[in-house]
Amino acid sequence: MTEKIFLTTKNTLLPQIGRSVSIGNKKIALFQLSDGRITAIEDFCRLTDGPVLEGTVSGEYLYEPMRDYKISLIDGCIQDPDEGQLKVYELLIEDGDIYLKGASL
Repeated sequence: MTEKIFLTTKNTLLPQIGRSVSIGNKKIALFQLSDGRITAIEDFCRLTDGPVLEGTVSGEYLYEPMRDYKISLIDGCIQDPDEGQLKVYELLIEDGDIYLKGASL
């Protein structure tokens, strides 16, 4: 059986608006993309030393709110001309409940 940690329910998410959840000392930003997919990335950008939760979502990308870095919500990569990567968390969605797979912490 896969270890999983409950985060929230799908009906608490709004398309293209981030939602923050905390697991211990880790902050995770959840996003529901316009096509309905749900992604989770760490809610901290090392380039700005700040959160990414309030960034603007466009397609599969998040524009970081402090410096407008373009970050892939699929693989966490910061796009050219900048560089870096945010941790992406693997999710499990069952009956409208969203879980973090325990091994992805």
